[in-house]
Order: sequence, then structure tokens, then C-alpha cells
Amino acid sequence: MNTFLQLVVNGLGKGAVFALLALGFVIIFKATEVVNFAHGSLVLFGGYLVVVTREALGWVGASLVGIVSAGLLALLLERFLLSRSRHADANSLALLTIGVDVIVTEEIVRRLGVTLPFLGDAWDAKPFQLGGITLFRTHLVALVVAAVLITAFTLAFKYSNWGVAMRAQAENREAAALMGIRSSRVTATAWVVAGVLAGVAVLFIATQDFSGAGLSRGTHSIALAAFPAAILGGLDSTAGAVVGGLVVGLVEALSAQYVSFDFSKSAVFLVMLVVLVVRPSGLFGTRESTRV
Repeated sequence: MNTFLQLVVNGLGKGAVFALLALGFVIIFKATEVVNFAHGSLVLFGGYLVVVTREALGWVGASLVGIVSAGLLALLLERFLLSRSRHADANSLALLTIGVDVIVTEEIVRRLGVTLPFLGDAWDAKPFQLGGITLFRTHLVALVVAAVLITAFTLAFKYSNWGVAMRAQAENREAAALMGIRSSRVTATAWVVAGVLAGVAVLFIATQDFSGAGLSRGTHSIALAAFPAAILGGLDSTAGAVVGGLVVGLVEALSAQYVSFDFSKSAVFLVMLVVLVVRPSGLFGTRESTRV
């Protein structure tokens, strides 16, 4: 029983990080109807800036630099690439993000070389016992940070002018424009928020407790595991992103223990496929209705 409880706690800790990343996918999709496949490169970019500035600024200062830099890179991608191709269809823009992802990822991997630095110096390798369960600080910190950020986003999305504008644009872009909502501002802000969430997530991904490996190409692969979480919950649902992230974390942790570690990577996609067969729009996604 203790093993199962420990797996649930660990799975929820990892799921919180996946939820942050899935939320980034959903925010951009709601604002632009584009799937951002460059999300993994935003994660790597933020982590790389932490690595190169940590010695000079310390862990806290470097983490802030990495988070802000990931947000700025997301803004630059939106302003200089996607906004200039606004008349292209969503599929073409998704392919554009794949190209950006390959370029940024390969350059960062080249710069890292053989070094695989860990980022979570503030809490790595410090597990403690609670009621017979071994708790990892990374998972607990991830849960707290994710809860704070997701709550802040939910409140802003529901009550702030930006949140109202984004919801209006997601509902009907043309009507929102007629009401005076500046689409470019909403879209740019959505990309910045998604980039910031990616910058926060990498602080947990590139740790001994989370992945067992430092910042590397594997970090990019882990970040993209949040895509099934977004699809599972529903690409247009912020609540679905949170639920999907937690489900992915739990499925990965439980299947790794009770089946095999290799299968745990496939199990996430298997669950996603089952959900999509039953509910193509995801657990909380909006079903599209067409008149015939």
C-alpha cells in the first residue's frame, strides 16, 4: 500500500509539471488555433540560460533569467514569424513551429555538448520519510508551484481584462475584433505566458528526482510528453490541461512500477488514444457541431 501511495504522490508531482506545460499548449491554441510544437525548445532555451548564468547570478537569479528569457523567445517567435504569416492556415503554422523547434533544439544541444547539468540545486537529492512514504522535494515543490501558478492563471483568465479578451477571441475572433479587442495583443500575451510556464517547468524536469538526467535532448522529449496531456484534456480547455497533466503523471508513474519503465512512455499515448476514440475532443474539450 505504501508503494502505491508513494507512486501516486510522485505521479502527482510529475503531473503538476506536465500540467504547466499542457497549459502552455492550450493557451496558445485558444488564442491562435495553432498547435505550438516549438514548446519543447522553449523549455530547453530557458534551461540553457539558467546553466550559463547560474555561476554569476546564483540559482534564484539564473532561474528568473531562464523563465523571463523563455517568455521573450516565445514572444519573438510570435512577433517575427507567426504574426507575419497570419493568413496561413493553422496546419502551416504548426509546421512552422516544428522547423523552429528543430533549429533551437539542435543549437542548444550543440552548445551543451557532453555536459548534462542538473538545474534543481535548491532541492535535489533530499528525500525525506513521511508515514513510511519517501517524498522527493522536487515533486512537492512542483505541486506547490504549479498550484500557485495555475490558480493565478485561472483567476486572471476569469476576471482580468486580458482573460475576458482571450475568451472572447477564442469564442469568435471576428466578433471580438469588432468589439475593439486587439487580437495581436491577446496573441502575443498568450505566447509570453506559455513561454514563462515552459521556463518554470524546466527547473523541475532537469533534476535527479524528476528525470534522473540533467538538461539534454531528453528534456525536450519529456516536455513534449505534455502534448498528450493537452490532447487528453482537450486542446481548448484550460481545466482539461490540468487534469490531463495529472493523468499523464499518474499513468507514467504507475505503469513504470507495475509494468515496465519502457512501457510507461507508450502507456501515456495509449491512454490518449483510448480517450480520443471515446471522446475525440478530449475529456473537457468543446465538441464541434456542424449543420448539414
